[in-house]
Amino acid sequence: MTETIKLDIMSDPICPWCYIGKAHLDKALADIPDHPFVIEWHPFQLNPDMPPDGMDRRAYLEGKFGGKDGAVRAYAPVVETAQKAGLKIDFEGMKRTPNTLDAHRLIHWAGIEGRQTAAVSALFEAYFVEARDIGDHDVLADIADGIGMDAAVVRKLLKSDADMQDMRDRDNHSRSMGVNSVPTFIVANKHAVPGAQPPELWAKVIEELSTNS
Repeated sequence: MTETIKLDIMSDPICPWCYIGKAHLDKALADIPDHPFVIEWHPFQLNPDMPPDGMDRRAYLEGKFGGKDGAVRAYAPVVETAQKAGLKIDFEGMKRTPNTLDAHRLIHWAGIEGRQTAAVSALFEAYFVEARDIGDHDVLADIADGIGMDAAVVRKLLKSDADMQDMRDRDNHSRSMGVNSVPTFIVANKHAVPGAQPPELWAKVIEELSTNS
């Protein structure tokens, strides 16, 4: 299979379904190494109005889901699905819910260097497995360093407003096109696949694409 097909992914690094959705996609792509996809990640903030420094995670969850019981109910399917996918999520260790605008900027800059998926993977790992605050510039610079980017340059960019408006504009563009939840996968610029779909669905999509190409 030689013809490449664009797979655009709208995602947020603090979205557990995005983390699960990527793991499912990764499994499907590992099983079909000659898949046609060329992947690009796009910014979508679950909480665009989050204060720049983020907020206490418990207060955020209880405010969003109407109390502790609501939060527990909302996250039960996440925990179950993550376990089935073999993923670890340290919900207990997470103390803050960050504003992800800077994380999206890092993903964008990583993309310029051909390291975008590595950045997304590292951000998911930092947030869900290591319970780190991915709104913190030191954490983001460390993640950049870990994927072979120049941490000093990234730190300098983070202190500026470089590409901030571009991230907001791209986020707003996705919403104007009808994207209202993440993950959302756009296949070949025309087919939207919403949610954390299982590997079997991606295998079927790839099979259909190869049949039709």
